[in-house]
Amino acid sequence: MATVIKVENLSKAYQLGNFGTGTVSRDLERFWARARGKEDPFLKIGEVNDRTKKGESDIVWSLKDINFEIEQGDAVGIIGRNGAGKSTLLKILSRVTSPTTGSVKIRGRVSSLLEVGTGFHPELSGKENIYLNGAILGMRRAEIKRKFDEIVDFAGVERYIDTPVKRYSSGMYVRLAFAVAAYLESEILVVDEVLAVGDAEFQKKCLGKMDDMSKGEGRTVLFVSHNMGAIMRLCSRAILLKNGSLNGYGSTSNIIDKYLRSDNDTSAIRKWDEISAPGDETVKLLEVYVHDEQYRPNESFDITTKVGITMKYKVLKETNIFTHGMNLFNSQGVNILNSHDVTSPIRKDKRKVGKYSSTMWIPGNFLSDGLINVGVAIFNQEPFYLHFQELDAVAFTVFDNLDVASARGNYVGEFPGIVRPILKWDTLSI
Repeated sequence: MATVIKVENLSKAYQLGNFGTGTVSRDLERFWARARGKEDPFLKIGEVNDRTKKGESDIVWSLKDINFEIEQGDAVGIIGRNGAGKSTLLKILSRVTSPTTGSVKIRGRVSSLLEVGTGFHPELSGKENIYLNGAILGMRRAEIKRKFDEIVDFAGVERYIDTPVKRYSSGMYVRLAFAVAAYLESEILVVDEVLAVGDAEFQKKCLGKMDDMSKGEGRTVLFVSHNMGAIMRLCSRAILLKNGSLNGYGSTSNIIDKYLRSDNDTSAIRKWDEISAPGDETVKLLEVYVHDEQYRPNESFDITTKVGITMKYKVLKETNIFTHGMNLFNSQGVNILNSHDVTSPIRKDKRKVGKYSSTMWIPGNFLSDGLINVGVAIFNQEPFYLHFQELDAVAFTVFDNLDVASARGNYVGEFPGIVRPILKWDTLSI
């Protein structure tokens, strides 16, 4: 495949604060530095972007020394925390803004959907904006007319197509904007997380269309999203940005795993000291972590793999028989399951003073994809007495890689449901 996007040593700097003070003198300083062949002082004083820290300079690098190549037909996800530089990168690739240093080489026309309100003239109707956007892409009127009905049908705005878009709701605006970007004849589609404005059904349509563009039409798609499930379903490769720097570029599953583990603030492990630990004078919770079958901590799991969740605790004084419990919740707060320890050998023994570990195993092909929050508890059953309950102890993500070995088989569309087990079916000729 041919390379359609080549980014070399790309950097973008912004000045913070009041632009009205000292701007002229700084511009003159930069002009004379360039005229004398010296390094631009603007580029020397900047610092890498990190929104969590107060910097000493008013120049911040939103992007710093970015290098990558994207081939024709690739669907590439761009991920990273807020402030990582994702939107700035898309704006440069869409030629909305220019880089401070470095170069971007693009083969083909780029259509982009960056944020609600961009690309449309508010006083023009939906129909007029479709033709305007096509003209900007260099398309002839006859070419746009050939695509017009598909755009209107996909967006579902036929009734309002002759109405000025300033009267559209944000959802209508995004639907039409995406349809225009996707159906007009560009080689590269760039989409920021603006799709989050639309309803769930339309988001599914958009993901399906982008998948068709990449796999079926050989067009290139760049997609920014915080929805790791959507990134996993659509993209074969992903770019990870961190504080304006390229932190990884490769297969989607590897990059997402790196992203979720980054900054050493993984949500898959949580520890307490004995003073701050949940519990009482009898038992204290020390640690909870999510791991694979080799007990290696992990924050992301393929939908077909086994997941282990371990709690470690300390018994401070010999006590009556108690048991362990875990609760799993999805990202909508739905309680997926509760499980109590009814199988371990020591579950009926009185606990002596000391440290203990208890692990719950979740089989592969059981959970559906998405974010899973874990709550843990220790309690006496008869009579019931709760020693502690930590509802948001840890979290992990389950990804669906469209493996035919999972419950979905060969089906590639959205697969709803709180759990996704492979159940036994009997189909007979009668």
